[in-house]
Amino acid sequence: MSGWAWIRLHVIFVYLFMFLPVAVVVLLSFNESQFGSFPMTGFSLRWFVELWNNDAIIRAFQVSFLLGALTALISTALGVLAALALVRYDFPGKQFMSTILIAPILVPEVVLAVALLLFLQFLSLPKSFPLLLLGHVIFTMPFVVLVVQARLVGITRNVEEASLSLGASPVQTFFAVTLPLLAPAIFAGGLFAFTISFDDITGTLFWKPGGIETVPTQIFAMLRNSISPEINALGTVMIVLTVGLPLLGAALARRIASRRGG
Repeated sequence: MSGWAWIRLHVIFVYLFMFLPVAVVVLLSFNESQFGSFPMTGFSLRWFVELWNNDAIIRAFQVSFLLGALTALISTALGVLAALALVRYDFPGKQFMSTILIAPILVPEVVLAVALLLFLQFLSLPKSFPLLLLGHVIFTMPFVVLVVQARLVGITRNVEEASLSLGASPVQTFFAVTLPLLAPAIFAGGLFAFTISFDDITGTLFWKPGGIETVPTQIFAMLRNSISPEINALGTVMIVLTVGLPLLGAALARRIASRRGG
């Protein structure tokens, strides 16, 4: 067997190791029996109906969607402004500021979570939803900055300078020229921020106040008791959302970019 054949075989085994457990969770979520075992006794949507009728899970979804949407909105707005400042302008401490903005990606999330929690305790601030939102914004904004920066570097100043030379103000140039060209990156960055926030558990466990549960923390709480079929169904819903949304967003971003290019 040639070297490339071995590499292909190893790649197949790696993908099976990574995604086979996910496939098992998805299959068992449609199992009619309450016992997660093979062979399956029948195909049923029973456990998805149980999810729909579970008030705690519905509340967790509502909190996760609200938290993810607000995180995406704030992170995208701040990330776009930060990327514009870092790419288009020179100012003292620019490299240091760039490092600070990217640092949350480099630091392990558990370390960041503990550090922010200790800082809040130092300020004598109780846990609350706004502080949970702040933690998610700190953790997701670097992803928006990187995505928008990569797109902004590829946009030449000639188009913006042409707009300015024709009498448009800097604000008009931004909204009429720069923002449409950045739209695919902004959309992708916002979708990244939403997905990461929706799927986060490490920081959320440290920052969330009592009585508030997101979907990941709700799954964690349910696992403390037992592994029920509802958890498999909830895991399937999470997989669809966290995988389907980025794929859909990438497709829409490509379509927007192609239309702008056309």
